[in-house]
Amino acid sequence: MMALRIDDPRLRAPQCFTLTPVETVHDNPWFSVRNRGGYYTVEYNTPQVLTLPIVDNESIVMVRVYRPIIADITIEIPAGGTLEKETPVDAAMREFREETGIGINDKNRFEMLSPLVHMVRSPLLPYYFQVHLSRDEFNSRVAHDREIDSVECFEFEEVLRKMIKGEILIGLQIAVITRYLLQNAIESFSAVM
Repeated sequence: MMALRIDDPRLRAPQCFTLTPVETVHDNPWFSVRNRGGYYTVEYNTPQVLTLPIVDNESIVMVRVYRPIIADITIEIPAGGTLEKETPVDAAMREFREETGIGINDKNRFEMLSPLVHMVRSPLLPYYFQVHLSRDEFNSRVAHDREIDSVECFEFEEVLRKMIKGEILIGLQIAVITRYLLQNAIESFSAVM
């Protein structure tokens, strides 16, 4: 598959220039709430990244994370925010290593995916990457962050079952995974035809 060139300005800065005046209503270390000409937005203070780790073209590496706000341990793909002066791909590599214990040091293995709108109240789009791994790379992982309950590898069919049963329940993550699975199903179908 040929890599796409992704150059969407909404990844770098809000593009809603006509929505003025802009007033910050609330600000904390993680996000801000702004009034942009009467439209209230929720804006992360740093670019956000998500990584879809594919193992041997048959499984997805996912993490279980305790989320106090919804009182649940959720099944997620690795994600997080950039640090100061960190590029999105560097953040994806770091977050992936921190959350899974799998170190991939080759930036070229992190393929940027087309953006998805995760919330229409957020003018900045997150960065999405996919990385392909071998089973040996997954099996040789080391310790991960304490915020992560466990790191697991689920076959595609099991991921779909978990989504249907509501065990994977974060909409943004479902969208990233489903788009990948549908794209590969279409490519496989086209190859047969």
